[in-house]
Amino acid sequence: MSLKEKLVSSFLAFELDADINSPVHDIRSKSIKEFEKIGFPDRKNEFWKYTPIKKVLSEELTVFKKKRHLIDFEKVKDFFIGGIESYKIILIDGAYDPLWSNTTHKGVDICILSSVLENNKYSNVISRYYNKLIDTNESFSLLNSSFSKEGAYIHIPKNLELDKPIEIIHINSGGESSLMLQPRNLIILEEGSKAQIIESHYSLQEKNTDLSNSKNNHIDPLTNTLTEIYVEENANLDYYKIQNDLDSTSIIDNTYIDQKKDSVASCHTFSFGGNIVRNNLNFYQNGKNINSVLKGITILGSNQHTDHHTLVHHASPNCESYQEYKGIYNDKSTGVFNGKVVVDKIAQKINAFQQNNNLLMGDNSSVNTKPQLEIFADDVKCSHGCTIGQLDKSALYYLKTRGIPEKEAKGLLTYAFANNVLENVKMQVLKTKIKKIIANKIGVSLGFEL
Repeated sequence: MSLKEKLVSSFLAFELDADINSPVHDIRSKSIKEFEKIGFPDRKNEFWKYTPIKKVLSEELTVFKKKRHLIDFEKVKDFFIGGIESYKIILIDGAYDPLWSNTTHKGVDICILSSVLENNKYSNVISRYYNKLIDTNESFSLLNSSFSKEGAYIHIPKNLELDKPIEIIHINSGGESSLMLQPRNLIILEEGSKAQIIESHYSLQEKNTDLSNSKNNHIDPLTNTLTEIYVEENANLDYYKIQNDLDSTSIIDNTYIDQKKDSVASCHTFSFGGNIVRNNLNFYQNGKNINSVLKGITILGSNQHTDHHTLVHHASPNCESYQEYKGIYNDKSTGVFNGKVVVDKIAQKINAFQQNNNLLMGDNSSVNTKPQLEIFADDVKCSHGCTIGQLDKSALYYLKTRGIPEKEAKGLLTYAFANNVLENVKMQVLKTKIKKIIANKIGVSLGFEL
């Protein structure tokens, strides 16, 4: 039985206890039917041409977890953003962990999604926002809509500036083989509100001792996450994604952001780990004077593969978008950037910028990059570009002549290459954490306070 057939069959068992009158039940039923029609993508699909997704679609994967795994706090405390207070939603192997989480319903909803999906109090919210943004031709979005039950629900009311940031932390315990997790986030910022959100993915080093030592008998987990974000008029969102997982784990991430008039939304994606990581980031501008910022840093080694697909759809005039992605690739790693800007005919006075710069640190690393513009308006200012190269030999020589060893010199140049993407990170403690991760990934001590 193929994985597709297995998942379709599993849906009946998954929905045994479902409320058939729930609107979510209808969404799940329609989604699994659509998924059954189209199945998983392959490399014949242009959108997935450079992503070897077949490698992680094992027939052994399952959506059913055998048991709940407890984790010692000492093993995960470094996953938190230290030095600040924050709201926290912690998911361990896709299950909510109330012990370490810090949620609230006092003037704002920061809680788990399951409590919303199962509560009639939120029926209007679900009918208005849930599953309204997703691409119905995207296999993994359909799969998430079929099986997701847990994740984060964040609803910031009108004109409220959140007093502290929100952390959504996904932790893979390593205690169970063959899990296919389906976390789901629904985030709503009402008119004039403001929030900072950090979503991160981590795994513990250990494996379940009950599992065979044979690699063939251990199927590494696959996380298929989906996030819908609504940024209403004059609202402001800073969203940060940190992917610093084990080399063996894989992530498929679909994020959809709908922006209204005078809103600002930025998304920084930091991809530092994982086997195959696929980030699909979609911005839809539906109103005037909107600003969208998409930035990313990718640092890979070994045989890792990270794929960034972005879309900014300008559907209204007098808006801006700014995309800047940088990649550093060592060993046999592979990077992909496929960025697209669409400007509708009525969307005049658009200012759109798109840039992808890459460093190949070894002879066996590679990058596939494809910046794209689709412009149907005639009064716009749009640009795109990409570069692929190696470290500047003259700059490297200069540093070496000043007594800096070659390894440290390469580290300094690499760090400088990636650093400017961090300029828009507004949280100093988060910026410091990311800088330390970058320094560690580069493998050098930079010799100054980060």
